[in-house]
Amino acid sequence: MAAAAPAAAAASPEAPATSGTAEPEAGDEDSREVRVLQSLRGKICEAKNLLPYLGPNKMRDCFCTINLDQEEVYRTQVVEKSLSPFFSEEFYFEIPRTFQYLSFYVYDKNVLQRDLRIGKVAIKKEDLCNHSGKETWFLLQPVDSNSEVQGKVHLELKLNELITENGTVCQQLVVHIVSCHGLPLINGQSCDPYATVSLVGPSRNDQKKTKVKKKTSNPQFNEIFYFEVTRSSSYTRKSQFQVEEEDIEKLEIRIDLWNNGNLVQDIFLGEIKVPVNVLRNDSSHQAWYLLQPRDNGNKSSKTDDLGSLRLNICYTEDYVLPSEYYGPLKTLLLKSPDVQPISASAAYILGEICRDKNDAVLPLVRLLLHHDKLVPFATAVAELDLKDTQDANTIFRGNSLATRCLDEMMKIVGGHYLKVTLKPILDEICESSKSCEIDPIKLKEGDNVENNKENLRYYVDKLFSTIVKSSMSCPTVMCDTFYSLRQMATQRFPNDPHVQYSAVSSFVFLRFFAVAVVSPHTFHLRPHHPDAQTIRTLTLISKTIQTLGSWGSLSKSKSSFKETFMCEFFKMFQEERYIIAVKKFLDEISSTETKESSGTSEPVHLKEGEMYKRAQGRTRIGKKNFKKRWFCLTSRELTYHKQPVINNLGKDAIYTIPVKNILAVEKLEESSFNKKNMFQVIHMEKPLYVQANNCVEANEWIDVLCRVSRCNQNRLSFYHPSAYLNGNWLCCLETSENALGCKPCTAGVPADIQIDIDEDRETERIYSLFTLSLLKLQKMEEACGTIAVYQGPQKEPDDYSNFVIEDSVTTFKTIKQIKSIIEKLDEPHEKYRKKRSTSAKYGSKENPIVGKTS
Repeated sequence: MAAAAPAAAAASPEAPATSGTAEPEAGDEDSREVRVLQSLRGKICEAKNLLPYLGPNKMRDCFCTINLDQEEVYRTQVVEKSLSPFFSEEFYFEIPRTFQYLSFYVYDKNVLQRDLRIGKVAIKKEDLCNHSGKETWFLLQPVDSNSEVQGKVHLELKLNELITENGTVCQQLVVHIVSCHGLPLINGQSCDPYATVSLVGPSRNDQKKTKVKKKTSNPQFNEIFYFEVTRSSSYTRKSQFQVEEEDIEKLEIRIDLWNNGNLVQDIFLGEIKVPVNVLRNDSSHQAWYLLQPRDNGNKSSKTDDLGSLRLNICYTEDYVLPSEYYGPLKTLLLKSPDVQPISASAAYILGEICRDKNDAVLPLVRLLLHHDKLVPFATAVAELDLKDTQDANTIFRGNSLATRCLDEMMKIVGGHYLKVTLKPILDEICESSKSCEIDPIKLKEGDNVENNKENLRYYVDKLFSTIVKSSMSCPTVMCDTFYSLRQMATQRFPNDPHVQYSAVSSFVFLRFFAVAVVSPHTFHLRPHHPDAQTIRTLTLISKTIQTLGSWGSLSKSKSSFKETFMCEFFKMFQEERYIIAVKKFLDEISSTETKESSGTSEPVHLKEGEMYKRAQGRTRIGKKNFKKRWFCLTSRELTYHKQPVINNLGKDAIYTIPVKNILAVEKLEESSFNKKNMFQVIHMEKPLYVQANNCVEANEWIDVLCRVSRCNQNRLSFYHPSAYLNGNWLCCLETSENALGCKPCTAGVPADIQIDIDEDRETERIYSLFTLSLLKLQKMEEACGTIAVYQGPQKEPDDYSNFVIEDSVTTFKTIKQIKSIIEKLDEPHEKYRKKRSTSAKYGSKENPIVGKTS
């Protein structure tokens, strides 16, 4: 999963709470342009006390997944042989659709059979805010098919008066099951759903059944069923259309959704229960209902013996207004690098008042980077850090606003640099089976420690050599920042000749290359988590590389390893040539000479992964089924081919679409092929229909393809949301394959910008953070007043002793500006919230009824 956030794709009009553009309200100009964007950030920390095997080997090989309802969108690495696995994996992604539950499943990996679900943590969307930004231990709940539900049902109920053959009158209940929406995938594919409709009451259980709908998660049933509610003898003259009190209170309609298993057992998908007394005051009732677990769901197992999972979750939902609303806040934030002192700037104050500095860093870095303001801001806050640094050996080793800003900057601008530098070697390491274990305790039977040392040395030397020769690929923004850090460190510690190098190496080696080596999947250097042996190899390489960087930059005579075996191994590298190479490299990437990244002359690798494509059917007899292919996107072309054979020995045909030929990239309606998560790449030839593995992956591919092709001259304004099949477009029924599209393209053409960043979204996030931290902002304002009046803290220092306030007058003035801007932004936000809450009627598709649960 990407570490940096991609911009969200436009949402479906029928789901206003998803990422993208909300449904416009008639006559409301503001609502028409409001985008509701969701994102999820956090960390899967660890599990403990998992249920052991009953046999002699009690250990498990565990991994964890993140699911939006029943759709998996993220998976951790496998931790082998543990009942308390330590995952420590961070995640961040845009949420491109509505969801009811965010769930975390802990699995036991099984090579021969299906992976076993040990337990889960399921959190309702509306409860996510209760856990935001703090680590929490959650008890694992049992998992069974009766509790795994998602989706909603559209139902109509009506009471009819029925005259029998002998002339008497009785009541008849008409149940119209219209459709369902958002049913889960079964084994990765759309299900074959059907519904049973039952009238349940004392001594009654009349059941009927719909037809099976094939391969769809949004079935249109449109079937009507009739049930006799009252006998003719119970009819009274009090009301022609009212069921008797004693009967209506005891009856309910139950809808059960099932996936047709054909030759295997049918799978339960969820149920709803609607009491017939909803018709007491009205002869008809129509609403959407959320599916619920079955009666006995989760009741058969204990909930306190499955173990627990420690999570850190931060869910955000932002209402992004039109650009003109953000002008004053953007202006104030972009002035931050020029404010003296920097601690009195709006950007710095945001970092001071946020409970978690990371919340502030993510949007701040992107906004400042977008406007070329990050280098001066990062330099100024780093200078503040240096004032408190007493030992040159600990320079920039903390977790301050400055170091976090630079970490985030390197993730955003350094992606291509890492790919051209590290990817070829990491591919070689991950695809080979060479053992590099040098810890005598961890050696396997038959391992030769001397051979392993040679293998490890070979990889370290190759990686180190590539890094120190890569200075011309280092992005200009990183070089400019490193130059500033170097100059400041030299001024702060004028008597230390090595500090100019350690100031730079603490970032580029310790926080950049070493981190990317040990977790290549996080930086898109590898498509999947490496296996346990490879992770161990990468860990040993990473530790050696970061020590080489700091050892070379500090010119130390000994290493800082705690392990004896690593100290012995590192003696191989204690040569003058390594020190010379490190210093030369650090000189080059922190020089005053501004240069262009080498990425301008080479294609930039943007994204790759395995997906399914529909065969183009170039010949009359060619099959048009879906085939698994490996997709790769660079700044110049989109290619796909069969996944290479082990060690890249395969020579499959590679199909190429030049980026300049892409005319549009849009979602494809599920009804086209009865498959979810599909999108289409419309280019000069036939549209390419692609199915991603989940909604987040589909959203990321659409986003990056749109961005890379945004300036193409022949981009389309209209497209067909459905496929061209059997001689006509399914959406508009036009018969010509070249017919003009029937729907406006959702992706606009943004201005020609240096870095693709949604500045309105980032500014909205900053507004939300200021709003959430108003109490601390108020305390900071009061602290400024106290300092100004009494020339220092006099009473209750705890209220503001943690704030950095160098100039109380300037800080007070900035806080006043922030509060004024936030108050003005509150008005359109409140207006939109009221409009949204009143427009989505309870029982509508956007706001379905949470039905009766047992």
